[in-house]
Amino acid sequence: MKTIAFDISNQPLSVALFEDDQLLGQIETNLAKNHSEQLLPAIDELIKQVGWLPADLDRVIVSQGPGSYTGLRIAVTTAKTLAFTLGLDLIGISGLALLAANVDNQDVLIIPMMDARNENVYAGQYRWIDGVLTSVQADQHTSIHDLPMAVGDEPVVYVGEWNAYERVLRDNVKQAKFADDNVPHAKNMQRLTTGQPVLHDDEKIHQFNPKYLRVTQAEAEWKAANPGVGTQNYVEKVK
Repeated sequence: MKTIAFDISNQPLSVALFEDDQLLGQIETNLAKNHSEQLLPAIDELIKQVGWLPADLDRVIVSQGPGSYTGLRIAVTTAKTLAFTLGLDLIGISGLALLAANVDNQDVLIIPMMDARNENVYAGQYRWIDGVLTSVQADQHTSIHDLPMAVGDEPVVYVGEWNAYERVLRDNVKQAKFADDNVPHAKNMQRLTTGQPVLHDDEKIHQFNPKYLRVTQAEAEWKAANPGVGTQNYVEKVK
C-alpha cells in the first residue's frame, strides 16, 4: 500500500510518503508562504525522491480540520482531486489528533490546541489506549477560559498553539505540562488511520469536506440576515 499524506491546516506544511506502515520520506516547512503554491510541488518532489510515479499511489490521507479555512480548503480539494483522478482511497483525520500524536505518553490526558483568535481555541482531549490515539472529548471550538474546566486532577499535557494562553492554563490546571514539539508532522498520519472511514467511490469522495468546527463568516452573515432559515442554501444567485 503506497500512501501520500499531508497537512497544511495552519502555517506549517508537512508531506509524507509511506509504503505500508514504513515511512519513506517527509518534506516539511514552517514558513508563512502560500500553501496553494507549495503543496503540489512538495508532493511531486517527494514522489520523485522515492522513484515513484503518481499512478503508483494507492491512498491519500489528509488533515480534514480544524484549522485555517484556506489551508483546509486547499488540502481537502487537493486530496479529493488526487483520489478522483488516480482512483485512490481517501482518509481524513483530525488535525488536532495529529498534534496530539506528538505526545507519546500513555499516562496523561493530551489536549491539542489551535488558536482561533479572540481568546478562542480549537481543542480536543485525547489519550493513548492500547496503542491507539483515542478521542475522549470531541474536537470543538471553545473559549480558552472554558477549556481547563473539564480536565479534573489527572496529569495533562497541552500541545499546539498554547503559548499565548500559558498563564491561563497554568492558573486553572496546576498539573499542566506543555509539549516541546508543537507542530503537526505528516509522518504521524499513517498511525492515526485506525478506525477512520476509507472512502472508495466517487460520490463519497465528492461529499468529503473540511471540518471547520465553526461557521464561516459568510454562514454567520446569512444566519443574521435570515433567522430560522439555516445555512444549507445560503449561497444565493446574484443578478
